[in-house]
Amino acid sequence: MDRIDVTVTGGCQCGAVRYRATAMLDNSHLCHCRMCQKASGNLFAALVAAPNDALEWTRGVPATFRSSEHVDRGFCAACGTPVFYRGSSGRTNLMIGTLDDPAAFEPRVQMGSEARMPWFERLCGLPDEGETGADAPEWAEAIRLSNRQHPDHD
Repeated sequence: MDRIDVTVTGGCQCGAVRYRATAMLDNSHLCHCRMCQKASGNLFAALVAAPNDALEWTRGVPATFRSSEHVDRGFCAACGTPVFYRGSSGRTNLMIGTLDDPAAFEPRVQMGSEARMPWFERLCGLPDEGETGADAPEWAEAIRLSNRQHPDHD
């Protein structure tokens, strides 16, 4: 795994937990294992790692849940956003969706295939119904105006 000298920032949905990493590893991946499904509340976890020595919490500290004897899962205690997966490897795998620029780390591999949904490969063929709220613009505007989500920057 190569170390990439790049600065990235991210955090939870409400902004109570924020982080900055001054280096990342080129291990961006999707994990389909059942533990990642449960921890993310989704079909898979999209993860990319920061070396522990390059990661700092700039606002708040995530709460943790010890999901196994070897793994801690970090999340925001205020809004519940899953933020990381950390074992004893010297790196913290951040949830790609918590990055301020999640498009910067395209997943390169998949793992945990024993629990991958049998219909996963067909998802890209689903009909695209357009942008959020395209079919209900008043609703989308009301959500936008009352949004409590922290912006993707400090």
